[in-house]
Amino acid sequence: MFNVMLLLHVIGAAGMGFYIVLPIMVGRASKLAGAGQGGLAEGLLSANRVAQYFLVLQLLTGGYLMSQDDYSVAWMVIIMVLFLGIAALGGIISKPLKLVVASIQEGKSASAHINKARIMSIIVLVLYIAIIYFMKFPMY
Repeated sequence: MFNVMLLLHVIGAAGMGFYIVLPIMVGRASKLAGAGQGGLAEGLLSANRVAQYFLVLQLLTGGYLMSQDDYSVAWMVIIMVLFLGIAALGGIISKPLKLVVASIQEGKSASAHINKARIMSIIVLVLYIAIIYFMKFPMY
């Protein structure tokens, strides 16, 4: 059972790899014309939803894996704080992306919403890299 959960956990981590390319993709949105920005934002919304499902997989498999070994409480707290930060910002980033689509449909500028999404995506990337570091070097 441990090996199955570990495999699912690694698959979930790969699925969350979307957060590595998210800042790059959001950065490209400002260089596109109006309809292109809306289309890219819709695609990023869909991909973000899939990444959120992978986050649920990570929560379930990670909880099981943590229960199978004797990790330090500090490490578990750090991991949970990083995980919740990724989950929260990953959900919050949906609003600016939806506002990009709405702004384009109304014929307004979406640059403010793109900038918000870019900043949040960079923060999610930093949290994702931090959680990978702590997964690679756990504290026992």
